[in-house]
Amino acid sequence: MFSNYDFAKLVDRYVEYCGDSGRIDQGLYKTYDVKQGLRDADGRGVLTGLTEISDVQGFKREGDKRVPIPGELYYQGYNVQDLVRGFHGSKHGFEETTFLLLFGELPTQDQLNEFMEVMGNLRSLPENFNRDVIMKAPSRNIMNVLQRCVLTLYSYDEDPDNISVRHVLEQSLSLIAKFPVIAAYGYQSYRHKFNDSSLIIHRPKANLSTAENILRLLRSDCKYTDLEAQVLDICLVIHAEHGGGNNSTFTSHVITTTGTDTYSTVAGSLGSLKGPRHGGANMKVQQMFADMKANISDWENEDQIRAYLKGLLNHEGFDHSGLIYGMGHAVYSISDPRAVILKEYARKLSEEKGYVKEFALYDRVERIAKELIMNGRNVVKPVCANVDFYSGFVYTMLNIPTELFTPIFAISRIAGWSAHRIEELVNRGKIIRPAYQYVGEHKEYLPIEERDWY
Repeated sequence: MFSNYDFAKLVDRYVEYCGDSGRIDQGLYKTYDVKQGLRDADGRGVLTGLTEISDVQGFKREGDKRVPIPGELYYQGYNVQDLVRGFHGSKHGFEETTFLLLFGELPTQDQLNEFMEVMGNLRSLPENFNRDVIMKAPSRNIMNVLQRCVLTLYSYDEDPDNISVRHVLEQSLSLIAKFPVIAAYGYQSYRHKFNDSSLIIHRPKANLSTAENILRLLRSDCKYTDLEAQVLDICLVIHAEHGGGNNSTFTSHVITTTGTDTYSTVAGSLGSLKGPRHGGANMKVQQMFADMKANISDWENEDQIRAYLKGLLNHEGFDHSGLIYGMGHAVYSISDPRAVILKEYARKLSEEKGYVKEFALYDRVERIAKELIMNGRNVVKPVCANVDFYSGFVYTMLNIPTELFTPIFAISRIAGWSAHRIEELVNRGKIIRPAYQYVGEHKEYLPIEERDWY
């Protein structure tokens, strides 16, 4: 990129500086009481707002102490575990959840029927959009496709900068309905361009649920079982929302407070979710298990599993990060309710799909990893599997390609983003503007002929 030798040399020096002496003294964070990651010293998030949309609980107060409890997650006051039980056997749980998050209450049957009709009519993309936008510039990363398409849809909106609640709600519903179609078409274009596969494009069906349409759009024969649709529907339900403090939802709050449009806001949240420390974590779990299977000869031998996991914690295996991916959560300690729900559906799906041995391996790793992390790192609070531990495994059993793991997260989470955006607009909060303490040096200006960068 840098053809001029002297400039390339300067860039190399700068990169070297950034990797060594350019780092800020870590002690200064304590000196100025900086809440890195907007978290207190014990890992709790700094309180930056109020919400009625969801509640995430991993502890309870007993006097001055915080006591770990089995994790609880509430959408608009409803326990997610109760919702999932109520949705059992249905393929429209995500639609009910989206209605709940946006309107504050669960729909009646008539309201759900009308909502399904509205969403079905909104699924289709603008004329020639797939050809002119998605297929003309295929991407290896489908999150990039979603982001680009969202920004392009701004141009198809007759009043894109209107941030009245009614208009933002209309925009949100349109994006929620279109996300599965954009992701599926983006993936098919990717396969065609980079894998030399046949281009398969199906039209979405208005009378099908989001989960059913995802499976239908991805498969050449459009076929899927009821259990597959039900399991994917539950995956969408439990990923739809997780409080206002998670990175991508907080991003939505931050951008919304500037007064900008819905498309820019959603694009920002997509950029946040794309990161491997947020929405991309389930892919890391799958990669870790692939490495584990390659290095363990007997999946039932707990000594081999324990040795492998100890290696991970000692920075000796997989990506040398020192992490067992899918284990631990910032809020939950005893259990992540989403992982508890997903584990049961993973068990059922493994029996139908012939993955019983793989499920048993996941179960063993979860149990042994908890023990090793707590004993090896002197962790005071319990450690649990988080939702990413089982989600990638479930998607694999559903024959969903890894390229779509994070986009499916986005297909679900945009429901929560939309609810939080509207809540922020209704409450007319101040523009979010935290502070950074300057710790550099003030310098005297020098004329250009007197400067010596080296």
